Amino acid sequence: MEEYKAAGVEAYGAIVDVTKEEEVKKFVADVKEKFGPITILFNNAGIIKRIPMIEMTKAQWDQVISVDLTGPFLCSKAVLPQMIERKAGKIINACSMMSELGRETVSAYAAAKGGLKMLTKNICSEYGQYNIQCNAIGPGYIATPQTAPLRKKQPDGSMHPFDRFIRSKTPAQRWGETDDLKGLAVFLASPASDFINGQVVYIDGGILAYIGQDPSQLDESKFRDEGTSEDVVVNDK
Repeated sequence: MEEYKAAGVEAYGAIVDVTKEEEVKKFVADVKEKFGPITILFNNAGIIKRIPMIEMTKAQWDQVISVDLTGPFLCSKAVLPQMIERKAGKIINACSMMSELGRETVSAYAAAKGGLKMLTKNICSEYGQYNIQCNAIGPGYIATPQTAPLRKKQPDGSMHPFDRFIRSKTPAQRWGETDDLKGLAVFLASPASDFINGQVVYIDGGILAYIGQDPSQLDESKFRDEGTSEDVVVNDK
């Protein structure tokens, strides 16, 4: 919060379990009391459990669906009345390439993100008449501390196999940066997107448009100076 204050931004933070409707409703009411009606909602809470489907328990499945899909439903439901009353509002959902693609060990996550894509379209369908826009951002593979081990150089200096795979599947031949996500988020929250509704925009370097090349044909010399050999601690939820 101190960073926001130093930048001259008034900010308010709270810990909320987005899977519990009463907590969400209380938080929304507190924000309205302190700052006025909510005009922009960004549903960004999410978890993933990388477990083969036949090994995943119902409790693990329920947890992922509850956070990644029920959470955006509850938060959107809580703010929509304020937006309907004002006849204006922006809801942005954090989808994923897994809203379109399947992959091993992420059945619950992919199901939730696919459902979130359709929730995005349905909020648009039901509430677009009130000048409410609901769109989603679908990040590709982004260079973060969590994905750092997948970009880590091997002991012999060669690329990590997954790093090579992602670059060979991406026309841009690089991982996304967190800065790549900012522009779209600001655009979807601004009046510039007032006639854009029910869309999922993928920030993936073109991976969803590209069948990919043989990873063995990737020119590894172009990436020799990237990555790190340092150990990285990952909090993989």
